[in-house]
Order: sequence, then C-alpha cells, then structure tokens
Amino acid sequence: MAGGWTTPQWTEKFTEQAAMFRAAVGGADPAARVPSCPGWTFTELVLHVGRFLQTSLEYLRSGSTVQLRLPPPPAGVTPLEYLDAQLALAAEVLPAVPGNRPAWTFSPATPDLAWVWHRRIAHELDLRRWDAQAALRQLVVGDTDFAVDGIEESLGSLVAAKYAADVPPTAKGTALVELTDVPEAWVVTLAPGLAPELRAAWPGEETDLRITGEAQIVHYGLWGRLPLQTTGDQNVLNVLKLD
Repeated sequence: MAGGWTTPQWTEKFTEQAAMFRAAVGGADPAARVPSCPGWTFTELVLHVGRFLQTSLEYLRSGSTVQLRLPPPPAGVTPLEYLDAQLALAAEVLPAVPGNRPAWTFSPATPDLAWVWHRRIAHELDLRRWDAQAALRQLVVGDTDFAVDGIEESLGSLVAAKYAADVPPTAKGTALVELTDVPEAWVVTLAPGLAPELRAAWPGEETDLRITGEAQIVHYGLWGRLPLQTTGDQNVLNVLKLD
C-alpha cells in the first residue's frame, strides 16, 4: 500500500484524530466561525464531517465499484448527533473492511480498492481536527510520518482527482516538493489531459516550481492552512494546492 502504511495504521490514526475533533467541536460554540474554512461555522464543519463519513463509508460497506448517488443526511437530528452516529459507524466499518476489497474511488491515480478510503478518511479527520483546534487556539502538533503520508496522498491522488473534474487543470510543468526535516522529496509532472505523474526526486533535479519545508508545514500548506515556501511557476502551484 501507499508509503508502507496499512489499513490498521490508518484506522488507528482515524480513531485518534476523530477523538480530538469530537472533543474540539463538542466544546465550541456552534455559531463560532472557523477561520481556515471561510464562511463556515462550527455547525457547517460538523455537518461536513458527518456527510463526508456517510458518503465515504458507504463505499466500504457496499463494496460498490461504481459511483453512488447517496441519500441526503437524516432529518430530525442535531449536527452533533449526526456526527456521533457516523463516527460510531466508522469505528465499526474501518477495522472490518480489508484494504484489498474492491470499491469505487475518486481519483484516476488510485486503484479501486478500499485502502484508498481508509487513507482518505484518516487524513480528512486530521485536517478537520486541525481546523477545529486552530479556531479554538488549541492546536495540537501532528505526527511527521503521518504528514509525509498526507503529502504523498495529496500529490499522488488528490491532485489527480482534479483531472477528473468537468473543467480539469490546463497548467503544464514540473514541481519539486522537498522536505527539510525528513529525507522525502517528490517530483510531480503536470500535462493537460493526463493524470499527474508522481515519483521520487533525483538529486539536483531542476523543476518549474520548488516547494520546501518541514513535513507538517508542507502538508497543511498544500491544504491552504499554512504558508508554503515556494519559488517558480505559480500556475503549477495552483494545481497542487487543495481545498
């Protein structure tokens, strides 16, 4: 699997991040703003995570290999009740579904296998935990290895998902993403009409865009949560940035 991670490891990270997210949103004013998600309050943040889990878990539960049209969120429950129901379901489903089970996935660069969802769910809860804690000024520093895995997911899976959109990116070029606290470095090659190519960087490689920094900063920076240290083609950077 990607980066040597396994579904039990992603499930463990989900459990950890979900607990911190639930504690943060449970103690927040539902009407308070979430600055890292412009236009959202804590209510919108909670509903987003509940809906994300409802959607994602259905692919793991059903094993569907085609994209599903999913029902709307249930009526007559509060946002936190909705979230709690989805968190409880995730705690049952994630450990029970093997990573090699067939399931539709969202990116042309990933296989249609369940582990893609295990990974995505773990990192989504981490990102939203960051949003909630940052809004409350109670931010907990994350794990470097998990951030490295998140960068690899972003560059190798989520950027490629943009190319399946109705209006795919048209920028062309190469980007070097080099971490300063661990030895990982990647090169992404972008070309119109093709899913991006991700590979390990070669020593001394020249690219159109260069991103450098510690794993935590680069990971959350790609999601627009922290400033990135970059030089080079901003059109390439715009394709790599998420959210």
